[in-house]
Amino acid sequence: MAFTGIERRLDELGRVVIPKELRNSLNIPTGTPLAIYVEGSRIILEKSAGTCAICGSSENVKEFGGKGICEHCIEKIKSL
Repeated sequence: MAFTGIERRLDELGRVVIPKELRNSLNIPTGTPLAIYVEGSRIILEKSAGTCAICGSSENVKEFGGKGICEHCIEKIKSL
């Protein structure tokens, strides 16, 4: 796991902001559901399988290799 060099503080409500640059590079648009896991003392955030791993859409998502891919992206891949 690589350290990004970015640190954030929790606010008084326990929230932390994921920096825009990081959200953009991981294709996590606003409104994307995130699954929260705990592993020892680590908190792990992961895009929920209910969203497309390519575009972030939550419509018509199918599971493939443990990830979600929407029908629109499947069609785009088929046309390549």
